[in-house]
Amino acid sequence: MADKIQEIEEIITKYVQAGEILSTVREEAKDKIKVGASLLNVAEFVEQKTIELGGMPAFPCNISRNEEAAHATPSAGDETIFGKDVVKLDLGVHVDGYIADSAISVDLTGNNQDLVKASEEALYAAIDIVKSGVDTAKLGAVIEDTINGYDLKPIVNLTGHGLAQYMTHTPPSIPNRHIGQGTILNQGDIIAIEPFATDGVGKIADGSWAQIYHMISDRPVRMPAARKLLKELEQYKTLPFAKRWLTSDKLDLSLMQLERSGVITSYPVLQEVSGGLVSQAEHTIIVTDDGCEITTQ
Repeated sequence: MADKIQEIEEIITKYVQAGEILSTVREEAKDKIKVGASLLNVAEFVEQKTIELGGMPAFPCNISRNEEAAHATPSAGDETIFGKDVVKLDLGVHVDGYIADSAISVDLTGNNQDLVKASEEALYAAIDIVKSGVDTAKLGAVIEDTINGYDLKPIVNLTGHGLAQYMTHTPPSIPNRHIGQGTILNQGDIIAIEPFATDGVGKIADGSWAQIYHMISDRPVRMPAARKLLKELEQYKTLPFAKRWLTSDKLDLSLMQLERSGVITSYPVLQEVSGGLVSQAEHTIIVTDDGCEITTQ
């Protein structure tokens, strides 16, 4: 029993360490998001600073703009710069696979402060009612009500999620809207709450491009270049990785071969279907008996 308690304490310590690293990186990266700055430079700063501070990226740095809600990350050699955008910076850090996940929005337009506030306030309104025994449906209700209070809509087909070792998305799902019944939270649950607010219709769909992938099976492949790439991907386990991180030969062909074989799958950029602007706010929390601990504060 004592060994089990010690193991749990060590795991919690790693979640907290990941959160502390993430908080430092997020605050430094936020100051680099400016009109005219390079998206690739910001993403590489986030990932390199994470490693410098003793963590590892839990997924590629997401920099989604305007109608993009999630899953956008720069390509290798990307020369895109920030304009007058609504920017979502979503970053993840892990320590031995134990993950911290957090996101902020930065308004470079100067005209969408309420959009940013809506997702932030919805996040903290949900955090305020978290404790062991609470139904996640209550979180969804307070998130939607808070965003509606700004005459905006939540993205109804995006949710928060649980976290586990080397797994960025596990049950329970944390809705961003009213639902009939959810999941009862328990002490010790690790969850990421992430409201998305929009001035559009409130739904997202897959876009036409992807730069992020993850492993879904370990099937044999014939093509030598694909086998070489598969070896390179072992280091990421079940965590997402960016195409720009990879060095194998015949990369495009190898990725295509692995995806067709069902070894990897891509994360298309998610876009608001009506072209509405989107904001996001996210924290990772540990559920306690009478509340929660925010690891990414």
